[in-house]
Amino acid sequence: MITIQSADNILKSVYLDAISDLLNTKTNPLLAKIEKTSNYVSGKEIRKALKLSIDGGIGAGDETGDLPSSSPSLYAQAVMPLKNLYGQIEISDKVLRAGSDEKGAFTNILNNSLEGLLEASRFNLSRMLYGDSTGLVAKGVQNGAAGTLSVISNMGVLIEGMVVDIYDDTDTMVYSKVGIKNIDRRAKTIDFYDSSITLDTASFVYASGSRDKELTGLGAIFDTTKSIYGLDRSIYKVLNPYLDPAGDAVSDIAFQKAIDTVESYTNGSIDYIACANDVKLAYQAYLSTYKRNVDVLELAGGYKTISYNGIPIVGERFIDNGIAYMLDSKAFKMNQLCDWQFIEGDSGRVLRQTQGKPTYTATLVKYCDIMCERPNAQAKLILDTTI
Repeated sequence: MITIQSADNILKSVYLDAISDLLNTKTNPLLAKIEKTSNYVSGKEIRKALKLSIDGGIGAGDETGDLPSSSPSLYAQAVMPLKNLYGQIEISDKVLRAGSDEKGAFTNILNNSLEGLLEASRFNLSRMLYGDSTGLVAKGVQNGAAGTLSVISNMGVLIEGMVVDIYDDTDTMVYSKVGIKNIDRRAKTIDFYDSSITLDTASFVYASGSRDKELTGLGAIFDTTKSIYGLDRSIYKVLNPYLDPAGDAVSDIAFQKAIDTVESYTNGSIDYIACANDVKLAYQAYLSTYKRNVDVLELAGGYKTISYNGIPIVGERFIDNGIAYMLDSKAFKMNQLCDWQFIEGDSGRVLRQTQGKPTYTATLVKYCDIMCERPNAQAKLILDTTI
């Protein structure tokens, strides 16, 4: 018979490793590719000395002349706080008792809960991976009925059921924990469950409770107007990635130009292309125009995608139209205090009754953040995707 105690033991001893593996490898192909490490975690921070130059001491000279003078590499101390990621599983007491007579039934209950967790993690962790750490998911204006917002930013980072906080143009929170009911992606509008919401000014929508607390994603790396890892990019210019605003048509030449530029002037090696879906479609149309086969690669985690010259091209809903990121994935590290773990109570249990409710919850946690050790070895292209 399944009891709370036995259910607790099953979660910790059987499911934890599987959950951790799923969250690490099945959430997003780029996230699965990034190395996980705890080597640079110190207390609540990530600290790493970034190497910003090559060593000296190599050169030619006379047979009996002076040896080349050595010069130390230039380093800068990068510091960033660990971010707190959480995931919750909830099981009602009724459902738990209904499956208590059969272990298989209880396993099915847990599997259903975990599938919901994995679905949510695919969306939110991928969104953070391409975000700028602020949690901003939409910019908009109200020009219609109350409870409706016309969105003027990327619709791909929004999904039905998302709970958000809304700020006005004075940076004041005007609504908190508002649920998104409907999304019209053609009209670029969202409807809230609270139909009385009125917004008189430009609005900024953030994932609820997550403002300035999310992973340091690609958006932060390519926002060269801001410092990164506590370092001023106007001083350490090597921390600036390559930005190509040329608006070239999607083609092999456009990709190769960025690759050659990065690899000629840095120690980087482009091995991953993440792009908006319209860029991926435009590249497939380009291949079709020239009667060329579409090469398909299988990535870690079982993902399949097209490629350019052996480099995977992965379309992402979280990237703005016309944008392609050319990445050296080896320069990224997921710095973590530990891998995914359950939060345990004083008794060591992970399943806890929700106060005042007939439900039990288990909370997963991971303290981590992503650091790019060579921002200058990354490139962003703004492309013409006309087909």
